[in-house]
Amino acid sequence: MAKKVVFSNNHLNIDYITTYRNDVAASLRNYFSLHSVDQERFLGYSTEEISSDLRDRIQELDYMSSLSLLAALEAFFRIDYLQRNYRKKKDAVSRALLDIYKSKNDRASLEDDILEAWLANTHNTSQIIGELKGAFKYRHWLAHGRYWNPKMGRKIYDYDTIYQISRTVVNSFPFEGINPRNPPRYGADELPRW
Repeated sequence: MAKKVVFSNNHLNIDYITTYRNDVAASLRNYFSLHSVDQERFLGYSTEEISSDLRDRIQELDYMSSLSLLAALEAFFRIDYLQRNYRKKKDAVSRALLDIYKSKNDRASLEDDILEAWLANTHNTSQIIGELKGAFKYRHWLAHGRYWNPKMGRKIYDYDTIYQISRTVVNSFPFEGINPRNPPRYGADELPRW
């Protein structure tokens, strides 16, 4: 029998990611504002060049935040997959996931195995799983350096779209062993040491 995965409890939730993104965006807007512009940093820049740099920084922040949201969703599905197996749940989704676990253990594919098990064993999830699979194509593009023109389910993915998909997933799936709205909080002495 394979060893159980030891959970780190370092997973993020979408509210934390969203608050972080909004705080950084506000900080960037403040830094780039004409009232607090670092004179040395922007020496010789026109107002339009400063505005363009701000838009570029916000876009990059949105890429990183989208990647974090999608990584959090993957963590929710993977923790759920493992917990359903460890707890020997008997519902239809859990039984399908157990069959996958018997052959693949903790190496199940998120898209081909875990999401397909949800799709085949639940009602009214096909649209959100379809959207989620398209969003994961966007995540692959983000995570692998954005060097190609991606072909995704939607024509455009952006931070707002990924946020809406994330909210829908969190509100639609009964994740086992995890509360995606309220992750563990750590004291300073409990933070992981890298």
